[in-house]
Amino acid sequence: MRRLVLACALMLPALPAHAQRDGFYDVTGKNLDGTDYTGVAQIRSVGLNSFNIVWRTGSQIVEGVGMASGRTVSVAYGLAQRPGMGIYTLNPDGSLEGEWTIIGAPTIGRERLVPREAGATETPPAATPPPADPDAPATPPR
Repeated sequence: MRRLVLACALMLPALPAHAQRDGFYDVTGKNLDGTDYTGVAQIRSVGLNSFNIVWRTGSQIVEGVGMASGRTVSVAYGLAQRPGMGIYTLNPDGSLEGEWTIIGAPTIGRERLVPREAGATETPPAATPPPADPDAPATPPR
């Protein structure tokens, strides 16, 4: 009987994982032009597998949405009036690592989000400000 229960439990489909935790994340990454950036992101759940995300790097604030499926997290956002998207993997420690781009970009950026301790408040680390030229490639992605 015990084997039957175990076998049935293994055959059940996995329940959707709440892949990301609500709260603040320290962000480090590499821009499309290869330069490094740092910042802060905030994730807030909107449903079982969907969430809002806001990134702050330097003086730039970017808002987006995302969804989780197992250990895969995807996001969409607008940057410099162009749509962007990212795909992340949830690590066992709760951090997210992934790649992102904006439509028409010839390269991809990389990013890591590390959750802050519960109750931590937003204090963005220093970041390189975005370029002054509005036609320049978007450098901090978020």
